Amino acid sequence: MKLYEIAHSRAGDKGNVSTLSLIPFQETDYELLKNKVTVDLVKKHFGNIIKGEIVRYEMPNISSLLFVCQEALDTGVTTSLRMDTHGKALSYKLLEMEI
Repeated sequence: MKLYEIAHSRAGDKGNVSTLSLIPFQETDYELLKNKVTVDLVKKHFGNIIKGEIVRYEMPNISSLLFVCQEALDTGVTTSLRMDTHGKALSYKLLEMEI
């Protein structure tokens, strides 16, 4: 199944860092996401788009995961030559991941 079938995502940015939240539509799916959506799987899914470290934070009080992705925006919003300098499309890329 693809993540978009059971969750939604939001993206944020600060410099060359992208933050990607993963929020299940149903709270009962939080455990599934926590067990299946690992840092290694996310790193593999994004390939060379995210060049730095990825750290996953679990937020059980709001049934969400947060991925902080270093070196994800090709130098940062003001200097990047990418079409999507803020990295908003990265949240949609995450939701395309198969678990």
